[in-house]
Amino acid sequence: TETYRGPSAHSEPEVKAIVDFVKSHGKIKAFVSIHSYSQMLLYPYGYTYTAAKDKAELHEVARKAITSLQSLYNTRYTYGSIITTIYQASGGTIDWTYNQGIKYSYTFELRDTGRYGFILPANQIVPTAEETWLALMAIMEHTKNNPY
Repeated sequence: TETYRGPSAHSEPEVKAIVDFVKSHGKIKAFVSIHSYSQMLLYPYGYTYTAAKDKAELHEVARKAITSLQSLYNTRYTYGSIITTIYQASGGTIDWTYNQGIKYSYTFELRDTGRYGFILPANQIVPTAEETWLALMAIMEHTKNNPY
């Protein structure tokens, strides 16, 4: 199925490749996963209602990123922890990267909110990239200016 988790943690080659990359590059400061669709910017956690220890900062960075994104085409995104913004989801990449010490771990759910779903019209692809770039820059600027 599309949600098959494999026989054990990190058993599938796609997941193993990400795990190996993160573990072999010990100084990663930000990790961004990009998905579609729903127009959201999410941060940990998805598997538990316990707030991430950096929740206040993660929320503020998300707010700034979405403000930047919205400034271009007025596209409305929501933001927050996975579990409180969308639904409980175990096994997410950013929960794992955050727990590996990558404080600025985020997932974008790009356009749209459901009209087109996973098949975004071609004329929306470049605008989506342009506005998302502004949000990514906000996250990266914060990461650069707030070493840990």
